[in-house]
Amino acid sequence: MAKYLYKLGRWVVNHNKKVIGGTLGILIIIAIVALSLGPAFSDEMSIPDTESAEAGKILEKEFQSSNEPAPGTVNLVLKAPKGETLESGEVVDAINEIIDKIKEDKSVVSVAAPAELDNYNENKNIGYAVVTYDVPASKVTEKSKEIILESIEDTRDAGIQTELAGTVAFSELEIGGISEVIGVVIAYVILALTFTSFLAAGMPIITAVIGLGIGILSILIGTNYFDIPSFALALAAMLGLAVGIDYALFIMSRFRQELAKGHCVKEAIAIANGTAGSAVVFAGITVIIALLGLGVAKIPFLTMMGISAAVCVLFAILIAVIFVPAILALFGHKIGPSRKNKLLARFTSKKNDKESNAWGNFVTKRPWTVTILGILFLVVVSIPFFHMQLGLPDNGTKSDETTERRAYDLLSEAYGPGYHSSLVVLAEADKSGEDIQSKINKVTEELGDLPNIKSVSPPIPGKSGNVFMISITPKTGPNDIKTNDIVHSIRELSDNNKEQVKLYVTGATAVNIDISEKLNDAVPLFASLIVGFAFILLVLVFRSILVPLKAVLGFLLSLLATLGFVVFVIQDGNFYSLFGFPIASPVLAFLPVIVIGILFGLAMDYEVFLVSRMREEFTHSKDAKKAILAGIKDSGGVVTAAGLIMIAVFTGFMLAPDPIIKSMGFALTFGIIFDAFVVRMAIVPAVMTLMGKAAWYLPSWLDKVLPNIDVEGTSIQNEIAESKNRNKKKKSPRIKEERVSE
Repeated sequence: MAKYLYKLGRWVVNHNKKVIGGTLGILIIIAIVALSLGPAFSDEMSIPDTESAEAGKILEKEFQSSNEPAPGTVNLVLKAPKGETLESGEVVDAINEIIDKIKEDKSVVSVAAPAELDNYNENKNIGYAVVTYDVPASKVTEKSKEIILESIEDTRDAGIQTELAGTVAFSELEIGGISEVIGVVIAYVILALTFTSFLAAGMPIITAVIGLGIGILSILIGTNYFDIPSFALALAAMLGLAVGIDYALFIMSRFRQELAKGHCVKEAIAIANGTAGSAVVFAGITVIIALLGLGVAKIPFLTMMGISAAVCVLFAILIAVIFVPAILALFGHKIGPSRKNKLLARFTSKKNDKESNAWGNFVTKRPWTVTILGILFLVVVSIPFFHMQLGLPDNGTKSDETTERRAYDLLSEAYGPGYHSSLVVLAEADKSGEDIQSKINKVTEELGDLPNIKSVSPPIPGKSGNVFMISITPKTGPNDIKTNDIVHSIRELSDNNKEQVKLYVTGATAVNIDISEKLNDAVPLFASLIVGFAFILLVLVFRSILVPLKAVLGFLLSLLATLGFVVFVIQDGNFYSLFGFPIASPVLAFLPVIVIGILFGLAMDYEVFLVSRMREEFTHSKDAKKAILAGIKDSGGVVTAAGLIMIAVFTGFMLAPDPIIKSMGFALTFGIIFDAFVVRMAIVPAVMTLMGKAAWYLPSWLDKVLPNIDVEGTSIQNEIAESKNRNKKKKSPRIKEERVSE
């Protein structure tokens, strides 16, 4: 691999302007196509082959009049001024006035007032109007939304609290807000300190943004042909930006090292692309495989999330090994070789000690202390993981600054928390024997006798006559464990009832419960595949048994610590306000799978960056301790900078208002802290010090069987030597001719 990337680097240097122009041209073309098509994200989060999904099919067949998608609706949740009701004269006039204003929108089919729907609460001070459009929720225009937003200001001015709920979203998902910009600015500062150059610091960010732009625009085009959820874009942007900066950083760091050795700019770029580029390609492919592995769970929206993020990582790799060398060919001479950084100089142990630094000496002299303290810390942080509860966010988990959250709270105040967790039960009776209606009535009574049930609606017959729809309102909210128990109790009742009536449970709450359980079941399988794949891959790279085993166990430690800390803060509610979470809630259902895939890829990034330098040194010196010191000294700074950049980018997304993006950013931020700094920079070198030369042991028979991946780039030296020999042969005839002429 290194040999081909070395040749690619030389070719790019010779054609740098064409490469830059071609890359920017591709970006412009994709942007034009994406803007012309527009985004078409899918909000479908159901999982095939679950009980709720099967029930949904029956519901659609029995009770839906057409195959057209459901029209978009907006619920205007209203609360009368203190001391008044929604039936008061002035309040009714204000409500009717905004209803008339909303009806002027031609895309509105109907507007039903609270009086028509008779949905007042007991005090008659809270109710809601329903606006129905002639298009699905995703197709409601911004102009229609503006009419709603302008109209509710009139009722608010009249003292009537008015908030918005329904299927039409008003708090849209935003990418590229101020929080993400803060993350990029922090990353720039870290790069400036690393390179001691403002020009050099800006280059990884610029190249990463170009790669991210191509990736994000490609995903936007893909939304028109595939069911891609909107939050997949956030995950792809988060990961694409972070790895894009890191990969460029690694190649540029190696480039400056080669310049310091005396190589010309052209040769330094080629060598950096061959050596650091090999590690980038290997690490990037590892991340891509981990993301594509999300498809193992057989959950459509999760698979599309993985594919979307993998697309951005793929473009980050291509930009790193093609576009970055082209930029270095133009500006590399202005960057110059690596200069001594005063900030980093504090970590140097002695002025004349060129083989190690202070941190390397500290770890290798106290390996038992570092190992025990590091493992103990991660184990303690992991403890909350064992009572993790999964769920999906709803409007109740949003910030109280959003109108959806305020509407959620008003509806809970009016009708109780169970209003948001209503269940749809489909009762399918056997046509033989006793009267069908009698069977359904008995089952309905049994449903009402279940614990934690607030109300059960009368059964409504479907088209076939033997399927009935029953609505159930629990006393508890959608993420409450008692609501989960109701769903399972209904399914148990279906299996055990004597009326020969099959019960199916669906509705948003039941679907979310099934999704959470399906994802929970997928975690062990996915983690096992990832760990097994990591071990095999690292054996190929490092040609060792113990080094990959140590890397995999370290990944499991950092993974458990990450999920444990997520549970401690988000679910258990410890310091949740400190990190900007509006309320304690269950852990995002697909977060564990996402964290496993992404953290695995990034952990292998740091493992390759750090340990590949150790292997390179050990191959030459056969001194295990010297190899560890060289790895920490030469690659430790890059791993530290890369980890800090990841943290900065993920923290920017953690500050976003959307609960899904916030929780993903939070988990990945602390995942990098635990893996990069506790595992890779502390536990890994400490354990390798304890193992000594045994760390690099590989049975001779296995050594002969395994292919040589050459991540360290030893084949480049042969390529350089062959190139020099060819140049000598070309010059020798000329020298003879000159001597003859003399």
